[in-house]
Order: sequence, then structure tokens, then C-alpha cells
Amino acid sequence: MLTRRRAAVAAALSVAAFVLPAAAFADDPAGSGGTACGRFTCSVEVEAPGSSAGSAGGNSGASESGSNSEDGEWSPWKCTYTLADPQPPAGSLDWEGHQPGDGAVYQERCAYEGSTTTVLRMVWAADPPEAAAAVDPAVLAQQAVDEMLLRGPEIGITPKPGGKGVVGMPVYLWTEQGPETYGPNTASATAGGITVNATAKVSKIVWNMGDGNSVTCSTPGTPYKPEYGKRPSPDCGHRYEVPSSTTDTGRFHVTATSTWTIDWQVTGGGQTGQLTEVRDSSVDITVAEVQVLN
Repeated sequence: MLTRRRAAVAAALSVAAFVLPAAAFADDPAGSGGTACGRFTCSVEVEAPGSSAGSAGGNSGASESGSNSEDGEWSPWKCTYTLADPQPPAGSLDWEGHQPGDGAVYQERCAYEGSTTTVLRMVWAADPPEAAAAVDPAVLAQQAVDEMLLRGPEIGITPKPGGKGVVGMPVYLWTEQGPETYGPNTASATAGGITVNATAKVSKIVWNMGDGNSVTCSTPGTPYKPEYGKRPSPDCGHRYEVPSSTTDTGRFHVTATSTWTIDWQVTGGGQTGQLTEVRDSSVDITVAEVQVLN
């Protein structure tokens, strides 16, 4: 099906179609290599060298940088395929008599070796054309992720770095929310006629508090406000039971590690998958014991 190349001729022919006799609207026999005219457009069939209509003279003068057609014959046409997005509606002639879900419609772009001629048309295929099938969507998904800027948490914490907290007081933990620090973050990658769209979001943050304890939060956390007083964080918090003076540095080294979950899908409702990435950031805080005066 993909060995013949059909191209829409210039739009000027669509005007001429109104004055052509009715006989001009009849399609040439299949495989004639002729011109098939409808009411508004004409399509031109070009036989690849080696076929019945184009075998005269063989392949003389043709570069071997062309490609092989589906039946193994050499062709001067080099084609690439892109999955149509969105797919044509049911009943469209692009489906070539098939229904949505039965194979797919692709945009075929063919360049003729040794010339500036480019043919663009829509084709139906039961399976992805070879040029598209050769690409691993999972590889494209990783390429899309590589285009994203995914960072560790933009840490918010009480006490603030540079300040001083108190043993037993509630510690609030949170991250500023944005595409780079919490998501969603989106990107896409295309190759061989396949486009993969990827969306990354943080699924959890693990806070290592520097005192041997860790806190796992499935939310970005709640930023502390003075009116909260001594109330603990509703979703992501901690309490220190010992002062930071018990460490070698005199401070607690707090590390927040984000797990980014990336969902990806081939454009047009095709293959799907999931990737994960990990990013972290850290701060140092001081926590002291309350001194009681007699």
C-alpha cells in the first residue's frame, strides 16, 4: 500500500475541476501511473523504479541512497511517517474504508532522490510503518525527561536556617510548588514518526532530619504561619527530642529527597509507560534545649 506515492496537485487544479467534463472525474485504473481527479483535487500516481510502469531503463542514473519498498524493490523515494494527531474522524477518506481503532492514519512525507520534489499525504496502516516502528517509545520518553528541569525541593522549614529552634517544638516541613520543584512538568520528544508526551510530578518527599529519623510526605507540606503557634503540621512535620549540639557540627543536616514519577504516552492513544527520577536538596538547622532558670 505504501509503495505508490500520491500527491495533491496545486490548488489551482481544484478551480479547473469545475469546468472539466464529467469524464475527467473518473479515476484511472489502479496501477496505471496516471492522474486520478475528483471534483476538487487530482492525485498523481508515480511508479517506483522496478515496477511494471517504471521499469523501463532500469535504475540507471539513480542513487542507491533511496530506500526499499515493502515488496523489497529499490525506490528513489525516501519516506518518513508521523502518527496523525488527532486521528481523522470516523468516515474520513483517510481511513481508506477502515474504522478508528483498526490500525492508524499516518502522515507520509516522501522526498524523491536527486530532486527537490516532496510528496505529502495521509496513509492508513494496520501496523506502524517501519520507519516509525523502529523507534523505542521508552527511549523517546527518557529524551523528553532529559528536556525537563527537575529539581530537588525548595525547602521550607521551621526553624529557618540561620535561626534556632527548640527541642520538643513542632517542626514544619514543606517545599515551594512549581513545575521544577513539584510539578507538573511536561515535555515531548519525536523521532521516526512517533511522538511521546511525558508529564512529571513529585509522588513523595523523604525528609532525613539529621537526628537519625526520617519523615515521608505525600504532599508538598504546609508552610508555617505564626498563627499556628505550637500546633503540629497537619501533613508533614517532625519534633526533635535532642538538641543539634549532640552532632559533630552542632547542627542538624536536613536532606529532602523528591521522587518524581513520570507518566508518558505515545501521541494518539498508543503505548504508555512510567519512569522515575530522584532529586534532593538540603539545609542545616540549629535546635537547642530550653534553659530553665531557678
